[in-house]
Amino acid sequence: MAAGPGQPLDRAGAGDRPTVLIASPLEEHHAARIAGAFAGRVDTVYRPDLLPPIRFPGDHGGSPGWRRSPEQQREWHAALRRAEVLWDFPLGESEPLLELAPRLRWVQTTSAGVGQYVQRLGLADSDLLVTTASGVHAQPLTEFVFAALLHHTKRVGHLQDEQRAHRWERFCARELDGQTMAIVGPGRIGRKVAQVARCFGMTVWAMARAHDPDRAAALGVDRLFARGDFHAMLAGADCVVLCAPHTPETDNLLDREAIAILKPGVVLVNIARGAVVDEDALVEALRAGRIGLAALDVFRAEPLPPTSPFWDLPNVLVCPHSASTADTENAKLTDRFVRNLGFYLDGRLDRMEPALDKARLY
Repeated sequence: MAAGPGQPLDRAGAGDRPTVLIASPLEEHHAARIAGAFAGRVDTVYRPDLLPPIRFPGDHGGSPGWRRSPEQQREWHAALRRAEVLWDFPLGESEPLLELAPRLRWVQTTSAGVGQYVQRLGLADSDLLVTTASGVHAQPLTEFVFAALLHHTKRVGHLQDEQRAHRWERFCARELDGQTMAIVGPGRIGRKVAQVARCFGMTVWAMARAHDPDRAAALGVDRLFARGDFHAMLAGADCVVLCAPHTPETDNLLDREAIAILKPGVVLVNIARGAVVDEDALVEALRAGRIGLAALDVFRAEPLPPTSPFWDLPNVLVCPHSASTADTENAKLTDRFVRNLGFYLDGRLDRMEPALDKARLY
């Protein structure tokens, strides 16, 4: 079957062997597993010498200062021209992806929130199949949410101060049981957060794009709010967890008005995207002490500039967009890629998941 650039190809019955290119840093044993999963049915190109060295496990960007030599760049572009399938989007390319990789049919990303990136690459109207990492990071992100909540609720910072001062004075802390959590975006991550919150005895509310009160039980929440009731949900929450994708609909969702409605002493955790929050209004609320803690994994400008006020605010926990990164990440991503690759080779594209809805950007 003939297919134009970016058009998903039904592999069923195809005689040619597709080339899979590992386009972002990956440990050798994971690459070997991909190569061996369908030996004889695919050609896998794994050239770690053409990829930046990693800084930590699960580093898909690699060292930012690394550059290919002219010869390496020629070899890299030759590999892209052969590729029908990519493990991740190649970074740092100035030319349009489908011109660099005219055979490309499918990209498996290592990130969940790639909708805006796909749009910036000019691929939103293409037929390129993009499957994402949505859900892979649910466990570490959920652990980050509760690490922040427990650190604040149990006053761990106070304990550390007292220990350094060699001071023994009993004190009182709060408990999570009975508190109300509001989740903005109960997708795969939000549902995992809700599951753990209920284990702590919390009341769990959520706001979803598609509002149907009957969905609350299926999502594992006590109450599902409509978009028009967003402020009412915020006003009653002891903690707010942002895990919605960044779309035109969620841009600046937590704006000045919404921040002003938050309950005094609220805990805010942002594991979504920085653009979901009006950061100027958030800084004002933090300086005024209206927010007990803001645990922020994402920011509008990344890396966070050294002059940002977030660094020095005592009620802020800054995480360098690493809450999702765990030493198990690439094993889980490899599992997903191998499973999707099997469906792809059999022409069962409808079984490949999760597929990016390029219109909704998630």
